[in-house]
Amino acid sequence: MAENRQVLIDSLPEDKLSESNYRLETTPIPEPGKDEVLCRTLVITVAAGSRAGLQGSASYAGGPNVNVVMGGTGVARVEKSNSAILSPGDLVVCGTGWQDYSVHNADGLLKISDDVDPAHYLGALGTNGLTAYFGLLDVGEPNEGNTVLVSAAAGSVGHMVGQIANIKGCQTVGITSTPEKCQQLKAKVGFDAALSYRSEDFRGELKDTCANGVDIYFDNTGGDILGMALRRMNVHSRIVCCGVVSQYDTSNPGAAPTGIPGLLVNKRIRMEGFLIFDYASQFETAREEIKGWIKSGTLTPLNDEFDGLDKAPAAFVDLLAGGNIGTRIVRIED
Repeated sequence: MAENRQVLIDSLPEDKLSESNYRLETTPIPEPGKDEVLCRTLVITVAAGSRAGLQGSASYAGGPNVNVVMGGTGVARVEKSNSAILSPGDLVVCGTGWQDYSVHNADGLLKISDDVDPAHYLGALGTNGLTAYFGLLDVGEPNEGNTVLVSAAAGSVGHMVGQIANIKGCQTVGITSTPEKCQQLKAKVGFDAALSYRSEDFRGELKDTCANGVDIYFDNTGGDILGMALRRMNVHSRIVCCGVVSQYDTSNPGAAPTGIPGLLVNKRIRMEGFLIFDYASQFETAREEIKGWIKSGTLTPLNDEFDGLDKAPAAFVDLLAGGNIGTRIVRIED
């Protein structure tokens, strides 16, 4: 009899996340009820923001719990259907969690096409790509010729921000971890410049690279990098607060950077946070524009892959250590 493998949260991390915080179990495959469908998970995305959920510091992620399936979004194939909306074989995006099979109400799922790699619906056409799209275009309000600085620029959101900024005629500067990633940001993603925050002279390099100041800072990290960026901002510039990855995988988050609110007031800087769910009514329009960029070759989304459900914990730990370029995904089934 076929079984449903599940990756459960075995314990909550006390400091950095480790693979030992998870365990793999098997259960019977569930049966769909009225108006429900049984979905077979094909690929899941692993996102840094999920770490905030394990801390209890992200209200949208729910409270941290053990002995439950690790949450996550995936692309799945409908295996059984008790609904007129979806049929076996349809591809959908849903909250699969880290498991082989899941049951869902059919009217809550997003049916997708396969005219692009379905995995893109977890990256460029999913939450991460939409976060980059609305964060930059709606909150950041770029103008042609603006200098756009992006932290965690090699990440799922950051590498999309850089490309969309290029499409809008901006100069792009990416911040990442290693010189190798800096080269890839320029060669694969098209950043005009890229800096390693691990460099001994990162502060000086940031000052020299952004000699004319920064018009938009897309902040994925918070912490010291935010503090340095604040001092490079131009008058009437914008800071898009997307995430604080530097604070996720630790039990001792750093203090907020100095200069707030003084620099915000003196330079009339607008610093704004947002949640992607606020733009739900515009998702389909945004997806169509992003898909057009992908098909035309204007935008190249990167997917960073692991194979096998059992590799999901390792993929997450490696992601938090900065091991990815683009969207970290785990392929489970062809």
